[in-house]
Amino acid sequence: MDINKYMHFVKSPAQLQELRTALLSSKEYNSEKVFVCAGGGCIASGSMKVKDAFVKQLLSNNLNEKLSVMETGCLGPCAIGPVVVIGKDDTFYQKVRPQDVKEIIDKHLIGGNVVEGLLHSIDGKNVSKKSELPFFINQDKQVLRNCGKIDPTKIADYIAVGGYQALSKALTAMTGEQVVQEVTISGLRGRGGAGFPTGIKWNFARKNKDATKYILCNADEGDPGAFMDRSILEGDPHSIIEGMLIGAYAIGSSQGYVYVRAEYPLAVERLQIAIEQARTFGLIGENILGTGFNFDIEIRKGSGAFVCGEETALIQSIEGNRGEPRPRPPFPAEKGLWNKPTVLNNVETFSNIPLLINEGGAHYAEKGTEKSKGTKIFALAGTVKISGLVEVAIGTPLRKLVYDIGGGISTGKKYKAAQIGGPSGGCIPAEHLDVPLDYEALNKLGAIMGSGGLIVMDESSCMVDVARFFLEFVQDESCGKCVPCREGTARMKQIVDRICEGKGEMKDIDELEKLAKTVTNASLCGLGQTAPNPVLSTLRHFREEYIEHIRDKKCRTAVCKELIVFEILDVCNGCQACKKVCPVHAIHGEKKHLHNIDEAECIRCGLCLSTCKFEAIVKY
Repeated sequence: MDINKYMHFVKSPAQLQELRTALLSSKEYNSEKVFVCAGGGCIASGSMKVKDAFVKQLLSNNLNEKLSVMETGCLGPCAIGPVVVIGKDDTFYQKVRPQDVKEIIDKHLIGGNVVEGLLHSIDGKNVSKKSELPFFINQDKQVLRNCGKIDPTKIADYIAVGGYQALSKALTAMTGEQVVQEVTISGLRGRGGAGFPTGIKWNFARKNKDATKYILCNADEGDPGAFMDRSILEGDPHSIIEGMLIGAYAIGSSQGYVYVRAEYPLAVERLQIAIEQARTFGLIGENILGTGFNFDIEIRKGSGAFVCGEETALIQSIEGNRGEPRPRPPFPAEKGLWNKPTVLNNVETFSNIPLLINEGGAHYAEKGTEKSKGTKIFALAGTVKISGLVEVAIGTPLRKLVYDIGGGISTGKKYKAAQIGGPSGGCIPAEHLDVPLDYEALNKLGAIMGSGGLIVMDESSCMVDVARFFLEFVQDESCGKCVPCREGTARMKQIVDRICEGKGEMKDIDELEKLAKTVTNASLCGLGQTAPNPVLSTLRHFREEYIEHIRDKKCRTAVCKELIVFEILDVCNGCQACKKVCPVHAIHGEKKHLHNIDEAECIRCGLCLSTCKFEAIVKY
């Protein structure tokens, strides 16, 4: 159908419903489709070339009238992309290359037989249907319900699946107070990390008598390995816009801003397209749906400062100032952007709102745990067989994510730990693999839910080195405004560096714990207050590794370079291959005779180990 004739058409809830009905009955919407993932991960793997190949091949086979190719948001299993789903029979193909497209069309779309070589295999058995894959079966996609099913650049697709119906309901059948009440009943907690109840925050701002209020979306996703918000922005941007519109109506705001990382160009592009489309259809601007409600949204791009993920630093940045946190109270709901009442939630939180309003707060609260309601999105990464974007009910055991969804450990080694919550989070050891992923249970283990980053590690990971990595990150990203964070994290990193180099002392462990408590208690913002978590959690669950580094001068995983020892075994035949590649001439010995490595000269580069073809060199 020609969507252009509906521009400026949506001037009432009745017209919105009329448009949706027309879309659902259109030939374009009901045609058979080939879904090609156009999320950031799959694009990086070449999915746009795959999409172009489908368009070309369908045209050459005269199938373009029967089949259309749809670019979708992230389907989830990023590690096996580009992924393609044949809509008519739900066939799931992975790692598709442009040269595979002709075979898919000839053999599958024309011949009716699946291409076995592109199917996902589990224990040697191919699984053809997306709905039968454990990766998808074990999820509960609520916020991600549209990702992989709609074209994120087309407002028509969002409206067709029920988009903006929640906005219509809120504006015509509910007061702002009733909206806040439903959000409160739902038990929705902010998905940005702190988990503060969304309804309480909105109620604070609603009750404020100031005539000017703002609503902000935090899309400044800075945790290493996290890509939840980015994927929602890329795959379903209208859900964020609709959530912000409902939030603005609830608190009495007429202006909103989305603060997004400039390093997310695709997300920014698709969000901008969505905003322009919503404005064109009258869903952003003045007199929305003929109700007299006015609201506009602008994008503000951040320059990559991790601290700007903290709400007061983000507000400072939008105002054009250096992104530094300020003391609270007053909280943003009282004095935020330009000292006006401000509600700030992250992308995932706003994307929950349309679902919540459509279903009702009580129905939403049926998922999750007693104190943590709904679902949570995680960026599953690390040593799992299938890494990617997953959504499960809050309270789902960690084991289910790692083994049932992620497929288990990819290296064949044992699970050791999962780092959850990013630099502010903690590590979950094997003995707690069945911990329910909710705010309270994780806090008891010294970790936090965070925004949803989840990095799985096997037994080859050194937990002291893991702590060093995250300390280095938070120390580099500290804004430097407060001394406890600026100097405390630097001092902690110095100590951990010394331990990793085999120069630590037993008293260093006590000093680390004392420093951690000081930084936690005295830092100005939440980022500084949680910066010591990776150190504290590794000390709590893997203290013996710290002791080994200090007492035995040994890294059990041979990760810490300064503690690595290379040894040439008696099976050495004196081929001299290792001697030739050693950059510092630390290997000595005559040809066809046993060689040896001078530890004092060795720089532990590992070239000898990778060069030896006779397994005569070991590392420990």
